Amino acid sequence: MESFSKNLKICRKRLHVSQEIVAVNCKISYGTYRRYETGEREPSLSTFCAFADYFGVTLDQLAGRAPLPDEESKDNPQEKKDGR
Repeated sequence: MESFSKNLKICRKRLHVSQEIVAVNCKISYGTYRRYETGEREPSLSTFCAFADYFGVTLDQLAGRAPLPDEESKDNPQEKKDGR
C-alpha cells in the first residue's frame, strides 16, 4: 500500500501536525503510526477509518484509489478540533 503511506504523509503535512499528534488523536502509538507512514505496516480497518476521519478524506482518497482533495478547496478539519 505504497499510495496509502504516501497519502498519509501528505495529509499530515497539509495539517502541519507531527506524527505524534496524529497518533494521539487516532489512539495509536507513535511508533505504530511511524511504521504506517514508512510503509512498514498496514493499519486495521478501524485505524484506517480513524485516519480518514481525522484528515477529512475518504477511504478511497487515503488509499490512493481517488485523488486527494486540493489543499485550497478543502476546509482544514484540524482547525475544528483545536479551535484554531
